[in-house]
Amino acid sequence: MRLDAEEQDCRPDAPLTTAPRVLRDVTSEAPCATAYGVDALRCERHNEPMTDARITPQTSGVGWIGTGLMGASLCGHLLAAGYRLAVFTRTRARAETLLARGAVWAESPRAVAAAADVVFTMVGTPTDVREVVVGPTGVLAGAAPGAVLIDMTTSEPALAREIYDTARAHGVAALDAPVSGGDVGAREGRLSIMVGGDRDVFERVQPLLACLGKTIVHQGPAGAGQHTKMVNQILIATGMIGVCEALLYAYKAGLDLETVLTSVSGGAAGSWSLANYAPRILRRDLAPGFAVAHFLKDLGIALAEARRLRLALPGLALAEQLYRALEAQGHGASGIQALVVALGRLSAVDWP
Repeated sequence: MRLDAEEQDCRPDAPLTTAPRVLRDVTSEAPCATAYGVDALRCERHNEPMTDARITPQTSGVGWIGTGLMGASLCGHLLAAGYRLAVFTRTRARAETLLARGAVWAESPRAVAAAADVVFTMVGTPTDVREVVVGPTGVLAGAAPGAVLIDMTTSEPALAREIYDTARAHGVAALDAPVSGGDVGAREGRLSIMVGGDRDVFERVQPLLACLGKTIVHQGPAGAGQHTKMVNQILIATGMIGVCEALLYAYKAGLDLETVLTSVSGGAAGSWSLANYAPRILRRDLAPGFAVAHFLKDLGIALAEARRLRLALPGLALAEQLYRALEAQGHGASGIQALVVALGRLSAVDWP
């Protein structure tokens, strides 16, 4: 099932709300009626589920865990749409811009969940996902029955299924919803969102997903979103080899690279990676829209799944080895377009 954001009510120009700055953990003795000012505010003592299934800025509190390069932009879209937002991230300084716009700081993932009807997680690794969801101060320790957890981290399909089952035992619905589109897609709210989990829950959270992405597709049961993201990453991995090798060829052949891009981008060789990463390479911009270290994590998951499925994917394996070499050359924090550096060194080409 596919729903485009243009068909949803995101209300990006809605006014922002204000709120107290800090949410204490649910283990505190603070009363739960006024800590956040959200109608559906939870606390461990009362543990009341949301009674209105509709998700609107007026009726629903939202929580977000992980305000990195993409997470901060996505939180901004929810604030702009008028949603009341509680946030937690390991380094509070990374959330200060959001706090200045009206978000509320929570002291733990559990405190986020205690104040929210829907909680998003967007962290680094499967280990991080497990910690912030099922750990002792994780989301499921604070979420009330009827809450929804949406994990947007690129993670393991098996972990997505495990979290779905564990959340269900707590009366909480869970979706795995990894994204594609990079930092640009996050800033512009035009991500592709690949969702696994129950269809009725997917349909219920459409008002929120519509604030974050343009192409929003229900892929199937729990874990299907993560499997679809692996398809995406396999396509990117081998595609980036082609982009970087082609540019190296054009450079060594003495061609005008801008002119070359004009021709090939509009033909059969055109792709999202060529359109978005090639101009950065030409500008010698290796800053991360998506970091090499994170991509290697994804490629490792894809290779593990391929082995489990008894699939031989030599192109994927080659891409992982090339990116592993790039990381060893000191580019783990660079963007994935830095692959051109590792490939250039194979032929003693010092470019870009």
